[in-house]
Amino acid sequence: MKKLKEVVKLFLSVAAVRRTRRFVSYWWYSLAASSYVLSIPASLLNPFVFMREQRAVMAGKALYYRGLKHCGGVSMVGLRRNIHRLEKALIMKPRRDVFARDYILETVEWYAEIVSDLQCGKRHDRSELLWAQNVLDEYFSVVSRQGVVGKAYTRFQGVEFRPAQTDQKPFFRSNAGNLPSYDQLLALSEYRRSVRWFQDKPVDRELIDKALMVARQSPTACNRMPYEFRIFDDPKVVRQVSSTPFGTDGYAENIPVICVVIGKLDSYFSARDRHAIYIDSSLAVMGFVYALESQGVSTCLINWPDFEPLERRMQNRLSLGFHERPVMLIAIGYADTDRVPRSAKKDLDGFRRYNFE
Repeated sequence: MKKLKEVVKLFLSVAAVRRTRRFVSYWWYSLAASSYVLSIPASLLNPFVFMREQRAVMAGKALYYRGLKHCGGVSMVGLRRNIHRLEKALIMKPRRDVFARDYILETVEWYAEIVSDLQCGKRHDRSELLWAQNVLDEYFSVVSRQGVVGKAYTRFQGVEFRPAQTDQKPFFRSNAGNLPSYDQLLALSEYRRSVRWFQDKPVDRELIDKALMVARQSPTACNRMPYEFRIFDDPKVVRQVSSTPFGTDGYAENIPVICVVIGKLDSYFSARDRHAIYIDSSLAVMGFVYALESQGVSTCLINWPDFEPLERRMQNRLSLGFHERPVMLIAIGYADTDRVPRSAKKDLDGFRRYNFE
């Protein structure tokens, strides 16, 4: 009886501490959230929470501006953004006679620089260059070539890159071909579930690459595609990477292939866009996992918390720059069991509202 009283007393004391902490936390955070001014001292009491994000944004901005001056990568984000802006302007109704005066010259200069680098043997994304050439060609065919536009056109004409393909202009949806029905898409979405137990069987890289072809079709802000899918199928490396996050306890050793989705902040010049890497990469991920599922390959999406010890460990293991942020991990393989968590979803009324209902 004495031991029982001690246990009850201990439980009540732990519960009392928990209730007190919840009460204090509620009022403290409610006060901090009541105004911008009060939120500042609250965040200063724990500055380490956003420390890595702040540094990552600064590193990304520095690399963005460096990339505009020296095109050193396979893809150039400034060119992608401006070509996408031109495409949007080309399909406007009504379309203006002249547009893009403020950025057309720099766009052509970037285009010319990349062509020059390519001719010198430097690696670059040829599909990106083809797209840029086609869109610029259509732009100059429909605008009045006066002033800065005429100067840009002369520069464009002087670039020696005239590919045979001319299929990268604004897309005509009438050429879409056969599309899956709604019922087929719904069935795929309901069938796909997170799998944590996999067969000891390798996944063909061709299947992964085919799924990535679907992933890359997902929309991104200004078509920047600010992400990278880092795929690991070497068993030793898979063990190291898959054991890094918290959410793989108990099944990390069972994962055949692990993917780390990396958001790249060097795609942006402003901190206002710092969350776009999470939005854009997540859109791509769903296309990726659906495409894998359609080929009989299962997945499990693994949460990645913004937690400095884990961030540092992943950075070291993958040799990441500070502008490169892990968004999530994806376990990939062939399911070893038909039993998976149901993960019941909310009813429509639980996550949908029309207007101001």
